[in-house]
Amino acid sequence: MSEQETAVVVGVGSGLGLALVRRFAEAGMRVAAAARDQGRVAGLLQRKDVQGARPYGCDAAESASVDALFTQVTTDLGAPDVVVYNAGTFRPGAVLDTTPREFEESWRIGCLGGFLVGRAAARAMVGRGRGTLLFTGATASLRGGAGFASLAVPKFGLRALAQSLARELAAKGVHVAHVIIDGQIESERYRQQALERGPDSLLSPDAIAESYYQLHRQHRSAWTQELDLRPWVEKF
Repeated sequence: MSEQETAVVVGVGSGLGLALVRRFAEAGMRVAAAARDQGRVAGLLQRKDVQGARPYGCDAAESASVDALFTQVTTDLGAPDVVVYNAGTFRPGAVLDTTPREFEESWRIGCLGGFLVGRAAARAMVGRGRGTLLFTGATASLRGGAGFASLAVPKFGLRALAQSLARELAAKGVHVAHVIIDGQIESERYRQQALERGPDSLLSPDAIAESYYQLHRQHRSAWTQELDLRPWVEKF
């Protein structure tokens, strides 16, 4: 494309978030890499030598923080063309042992943050008549498991949000898609598990990031609203 694009990734860690930042940067985009700890993000970008990306601090569960992020990114890099909401947190545990505070924190980051970022992205995109908004889901987006209520509830909500936004914004030129990551993402933490299960048994962060990039490049006559990704060994 002739005009350089701007990407915003909210929820950048050492796994998928960083892979998304790297893929968008490799495509020649200006990239805002955002997370609550700006210093940690800056360190990741430096260690991995990600060119074309800039770190930002943002508490996704706070409206003022999200609005400030988009204002600053627009000033620094330009209006966003693609925004990814990749933030989330939860503590596995039985419902009987989960405190209201723990449950609310998981919901605020996993669902409310998606609403706040999605709203800010939509405000930046609708007036221009174009843009892509992507949400990271999980197996828990489709079914709740024992001990995973504080993950399933926000993920269910995030999926519903993506569906509502897609129906509301498609006619205004904004592509909204929800990506279900149905399996374990490859990382140092799960390296032994990957070795035991065999090659490509866990989802590659770079492969996932490529799918997100291709969603952004889809022609509007054939937009995907929901995409599920899983390794070839995973049972459906």
